[in-house]
Amino acid sequence: MNTPLPVENNYLHLDLIDDFFLFLETNNYSPETIYSYKKDLLCLDNFLRSRNIYIKDMDKRLIFEFKAYLVSANRETATNHQKSLVRLSSASVNRCLSAVRAYINFLIDQDYHTPVVPNQFKMVKKEKPHPNVAELNELISLIESPSILEKDPIISSRNRAMLEVLFSTGMRISELLNLNKRDIDSSGRIFITGKGRKQRFVYMTDRAQFYLEQYLALRNDTQQALFVPTKGRNIAKAQRRISTNYLQEKIKRYREKLKINLPTSAHSLRHGFATYMAEEGASPSALQILLGHESLNTTTRYVNASDRFAQETHRKYHPLARKSK
Repeated sequence: MNTPLPVENNYLHLDLIDDFFLFLETNNYSPETIYSYKKDLLCLDNFLRSRNIYIKDMDKRLIFEFKAYLVSANRETATNHQKSLVRLSSASVNRCLSAVRAYINFLIDQDYHTPVVPNQFKMVKKEKPHPNVAELNELISLIESPSILEKDPIISSRNRAMLEVLFSTGMRISELLNLNKRDIDSSGRIFITGKGRKQRFVYMTDRAQFYLEQYLALRNDTQQALFVPTKGRNIAKAQRRISTNYLQEKIKRYREKLKINLPTSAHSLRHGFATYMAEEGASPSALQILLGHESLNTTTRYVNASDRFAQETHRKYHPLARKSK
């Protein structure tokens, strides 16, 4: 769930900001996107406030100062005025700059005088992290772990089904937890409304479908939400759902119990899905559709071979690998 933004900070240094958020809502931007824009623009407002200036005073030099502010560990957090103490990743900085660019573009469209233009907020260079994908046997152990580590049969069955479906389909955690029973047909095909309200189909394996049907049979209720908490499950009207925090915390605990070295999360299952599908020969264009990426470039950056695959390739194809000393 999104953390509530502070009401006391009304973006006092950003003109027409309420009109901008209304523009986003009326143009069918998703609630998640609007929340992210609000949070990122709070960073800009905090920066302007710290210098006692307004958006109309922004110039090229202040753009550089703002980017330095974003990467500084001394910047104020969006949700309160405490020092962050944590440096933002390049992806987070670029997300913030993207929100600012959209806001500046809106001001220009509204004939508001601003001395800067969107393309002056140039994106920062992205880090190239080493692909961290757990070995396939470790991912399988993680997926199967609820059956061993959970004592409550419904919790065990539910958590196993969630992990099976995640790895089977490659969907995002938010997509999984927003699913309803009616979104799945008898063949295991799932209709998803994903990021940016984009719609697509994903597909369950027979194995994932088996564990999902087993969970639903144990649950035996009329709620439409696919995955629900065990407490209060008889309150059909509430339509309560499993939270992302709950599932992420469970995955973390399972990983620790299994002593898997690499940090593993729900996103790691999506990454593993893409990586091991690619290793088996899946085309990037097919993976693009399954993952719900708008750009093929996103998919090709996202799908990295695991260390094991790289090592096997090196041993197989290096010209001196089979030469004696």
